[in-house]
Amino acid sequence: MSRRLPHIDALKALAAQVIVLHHLVSYGPIARAAHDALPLLAGAMHQYGRMAVQVFLVVAGFLSARGLSPRGQALQTGLPELLWRRYLRLTLPFLAALALTLGACSLVASSWPEMVPQEITAGQLLAHALLLHDVLGYEALTVGAWYVAIDLQLFACLVGLLWLARQGWRHPGRLYVGPLLVAAGVLASAFVFNRRGGLDAWAPYFFAAYGLGALVHWLGLWRHRRAGLVLLTVAVAAALWLEWRDRLALALVTALWLACAEARQATGRPLLPQRWASTLAAWAKPSYALFLLHFPVLLLMNAVLARMDAATPALGMLMLGLTWAVANVLAVPFQRWVEAPAARLDPLAWLPKLAPRLALRR
Repeated sequence: MSRRLPHIDALKALAAQVIVLHHLVSYGPIARAAHDALPLLAGAMHQYGRMAVQVFLVVAGFLSARGLSPRGQALQTGLPELLWRRYLRLTLPFLAALALTLGACSLVASSWPEMVPQEITAGQLLAHALLLHDVLGYEALTVGAWYVAIDLQLFACLVGLLWLARQGWRHPGRLYVGPLLVAAGVLASAFVFNRRGGLDAWAPYFFAAYGLGALVHWLGLWRHRRAGLVLLTVAVAAALWLEWRDRLALALVTALWLACAEARQATGRPLLPQRWASTLAAWAKPSYALFLLHFPVLLLMNAVLARMDAATPALGMLMLGLTWAVANVLAVPFQRWVEAPAARLDPLAWLPKLAPRLALRR
């Protein structure tokens, strides 16, 4: 289960780079320079680049299902423990990156005041720490904060459905109860919740994409996986016929590509050459770190360009390339020294060791 999958790494690496480029052409003088130098390309990246988040959602659903229910069985681990570990894994790197972003904002306040929050309250900081800023109506303090919150909500939904799969059924270990509940959630999202823009702070709005990834994993275990994939495609296509949504269409295409790659991988004919595996892993491993860290780098680089009196489109494009390179380079140590330790950290594990010591002191 720990072996890396090149096709998953390819999706993660590509989506992360597209998100970074989307933000580079969306904020500040670097963005203006990009639009002056390459108007069509920069305009397309500005308008459509954010859709790469759908790729992240599908991949996250696939990996979560693969980790929580590798054979389609009901949830085995305790629900609170799973949610707590996921919260730490997402939030600790997010808060570290948020601290860097706020530090960068203080440095660029004089040259780029419109990007600096006017007033930051304790409630706003607490809402970010609890990943409830959108739900409570607080302005996000950094780009991508909404995604971190939604990821936790989606994981909680998946865990909850798999927990329900072991409640009230005589044979909770069978391979269809949990996936059927997730499939129902996908259809509810695609036909109802995802059509209501006011729900975009809540997991049901995005569960169609996340659940598609989970279902791709489980369908790969079924001997009738092709028929199941056709039924799933027809159902989502019907939702798109009812109301077209570019993001949902991209999620479906991503899920189908992932299903094809999984099928090829299972037959020993991988879709991507094995010699690319190490390169793809190197780009994919720090993708979450890059997602979190690139915005403070963008703030600082934009401030530097704003202070230059003779900034030209060519210089702006040079700064864009430099910003992209610096963000990618810094993401590697951030992943190694912040994200990876956060994934292993569990403060609750210390309690059994501390309890006897506290009892002895009394």
